[in-house]
Amino acid sequence: MATAADVPVKNPTDFSNAEVSKTLDGPTPRSLGTLDQGAFWVNLGVSLLGFTGAATVMMPAGAPPLSFVAALAATVVGTVIGSVMLGLSAVPGAQTQAPSMVLLRGLFGAKLSYLPTLLNVVQLIGWGTFEILAITQGAQAIFGGGPRWPWVIAVGLLTTAMTIWPLGAVRLLRRYVTIAVAIALVYLFVQVLRQPIPNVNAGSWRGFWYGTDAALAVAVSFIPLASDYSRHAKSTKAAFSTAAVGYSLSQIACYALGLLVLLQAGTLDEPYRPFLAVPLGALFLGVIVLREVDQSFADTYSTGVSLQNLLPRTDRRVLTGAIGVLTTVMALTLNMDQYAGFLTLIGSVFVPMFGVLAADYFGRNRHRDPAASWDLSETAPSRWRMLIAWVAGLAVYQLIHPGDAGFWSKGWTNLASALHFTPADWMSASLFSFIVAAVLAYLLGLLPRRS
Repeated sequence: MATAADVPVKNPTDFSNAEVSKTLDGPTPRSLGTLDQGAFWVNLGVSLLGFTGAATVMMPAGAPPLSFVAALAATVVGTVIGSVMLGLSAVPGAQTQAPSMVLLRGLFGAKLSYLPTLLNVVQLIGWGTFEILAITQGAQAIFGGGPRWPWVIAVGLLTTAMTIWPLGAVRLLRRYVTIAVAIALVYLFVQVLRQPIPNVNAGSWRGFWYGTDAALAVAVSFIPLASDYSRHAKSTKAAFSTAAVGYSLSQIACYALGLLVLLQAGTLDEPYRPFLAVPLGALFLGVIVLREVDQSFADTYSTGVSLQNLLPRTDRRVLTGAIGVLTTVMALTLNMDQYAGFLTLIGSVFVPMFGVLAADYFGRNRHRDPAASWDLSETAPSRWRMLIAWVAGLAVYQLIHPGDAGFWSKGWTNLASALHFTPADWMSASLFSFIVAAVLAYLLGLLPRRS
């Protein structure tokens, strides 16, 4: 039986160095090779926010702090699971040449796809703002402070410019950035390991699955944009493997470095100070800070592409330009205090949604070409059953791990109390919600459709 990765891509024309069409009606160039995609996902896995994210793994909300060993294990497990999900989510884009939110027309129907599209736009704007702030904080640390606004505006302008030539930006990462980032990471690892290492077993394993969910949430946050880039892949297998393997390896390395710093310092209130304290630390940290722009670029570009699901004949450059201005303005006025709660909310939305997509795209269509069987038109009929499965998975996630997202989390905590439900320590919100959403979607998909 043929697997999803064996299904040939449609219209595998290279178009050499052609750029993305301005609207959804134009041709889709297949110009990203394995190295291009691999460099893209490796770079996305290395993030300044990863150092802060390491704290959400080691000190998860609702559980005692993990030991270094437990936190590293949670990072590996969560990242690998999330990266496999990420790789699989890249497959439909490579097979259909459709961006991520347009693919959801086949899953939920055209009109119902507007709901996850709007949620994705909100989360990508949030991520884009966080990335601009992270780059600004890194630059301020390297240059000894100074006003924030010049850095925010400069990063916002560079981010927006990259979205005008997105495929060119991806190829630029492969040619010049990835090797420099690898050298910087290795150097910083060596310097951090030269410092005294406290007891790596001091701490608890009780919150292991909470930490796993935190690491997994970061990986799956890229699921709603994976097909925005894999639709330009020359091969479906490469689209899967580069996302699953490349992203997994780099996020584990980034989080491991953050965990080491957290173990030594006991806090990440000033996450860049340990790197700046070592010889040439400012130089190598500067490489990672500059590379971080690819994160803000990906968020901004995919926000524009997502909006094209609602406005298919609108020029993507106009959309990304407007989003670039918005995230820049938000970065001038906001801070990163709600980062952990934001991660939890993202995971609760997109983990079960991927469960529904996996069950329907790879399960229900396993005996035929799934790319041909999905209706991706603007008139695709609504599929309420898939929406029900998604909401059910989201509810399971929140009941197990409501996180710390203000009134939203408090509401789910109150509901769990009313149901007399107390989650056990071994319950993973991500895995349980994925399984519930996938099984329910598959079963509902077996029911005959009404005329």
